[in-house]
Amino acid sequence: MGQGREPAVMLMAGTDKCAAPADGCVEEKAAMTPSDAVSPRWKFSELLADPDVRARWEKVRRYFFLRESTYDMCNRCNLSCDGCYYYEGAKQFARENGDPEAWRELMRKEKARGITYVVLAGAEPSLVPELLAVCFAEMPLGSIATNGVLRIDPAVGYRIHISVWGNDETGLRVRKARGLLNRQIANYRGDPRAVFVYTFTRENIDEISEVMAVLASADCRVTFNVFSAPIGYEGPLRHDEASLIRTREVMREMMDRYPRHVLFSPYNIVAHTHARGLHDLYGCSYPRRNDSTAIGLGRSFRQFRTDLTWDRGVACCVPDTDCEDCRHYAAGSAVVTARLYRHVADPLTFKSWLDYVDTYLAVWVMGYEKGENLCAEMVPPPGREAIRKA
Repeated sequence: MGQGREPAVMLMAGTDKCAAPADGCVEEKAAMTPSDAVSPRWKFSELLADPDVRARWEKVRRYFFLRESTYDMCNRCNLSCDGCYYYEGAKQFARENGDPEAWRELMRKEKARGITYVVLAGAEPSLVPELLAVCFAEMPLGSIATNGVLRIDPAVGYRIHISVWGNDETGLRVRKARGLLNRQIANYRGDPRAVFVYTFTRENIDEISEVMAVLASADCRVTFNVFSAPIGYEGPLRHDEASLIRTREVMREMMDRYPRHVLFSPYNIVAHTHARGLHDLYGCSYPRRNDSTAIGLGRSFRQFRTDLTWDRGVACCVPDTDCEDCRHYAAGSAVVTARLYRHVADPLTFKSWLDYVDTYLAVWVMGYEKGENLCAEMVPPPGREAIRKA
């Protein structure tokens, strides 16, 4: 998907203390109230005094029950993309288990251990429609990461993320696919499940104007991703400082130009185009970088391979990504949202965090509609140390 069909990731899993229950954070709620988490200058009640802020808080907090894991559905793909994370590491060699009953049993076990949201990825999950149907029947909240070449049965009511890497010329060069964007639109135009995910690479930044015009004219919803290099990748798609700055500028321009179609916020831009990656800025919650099994994603998250096994040592939302270069929209949906504790420092920072949560829920959850952003400013991310500007 957004980058080589990577599994998207949700949702609020914390290693910080939580004022609100994030994924796996419910146990901490009893031990800590919102007022415990705020800076001495601001009480939580003061941050919620603004009616718009309180309404947004009440809107997003209803989804704090979401607890996700990810699942590679098959190891085949009908495209061959430069920079695809899936064909790095050991997971690509796992044997496919195509038995629908084995997947049904896995979903039931996952539900029993508290998983409430599934992310189905691959290589390319649309190649195994019978398995998608089984997963949806057992676990109806989730999303599918797809390249959009094949239309997924409308009866499978997951959110569907369709990866876009540039215009048709770039699609042919980087993904070996001719006329891909029009094929994707033909499959998913008017489909309420669909969100098109434009992945910014170092090479395609200025193509977004052309692509966004096409998608908006077809009334398609769009969100943004930032290419994050697989381990060992040093090819032309990898970002540098200049390309990140330019990506930031263009993201803001597209948000302003297409407010009805772009699902993003200023704080999404800040978090994902910063000179420092997500782990460096926020600290990653996923088992691959988080040794704790006490709470949050460190305890609950599993990344299943096509043979229905998983390895905690490499488990994250986008396995085999270079952690220092990780700016995935998928990773941020858990890594950034888990840091509520850091974002209740002042009204603007808290509003920015609420915008981020509102954005990811709109991107990941069927039926959730994004509201107007509360904060128009590019607020720097709070952290464990002073954050330099990107």
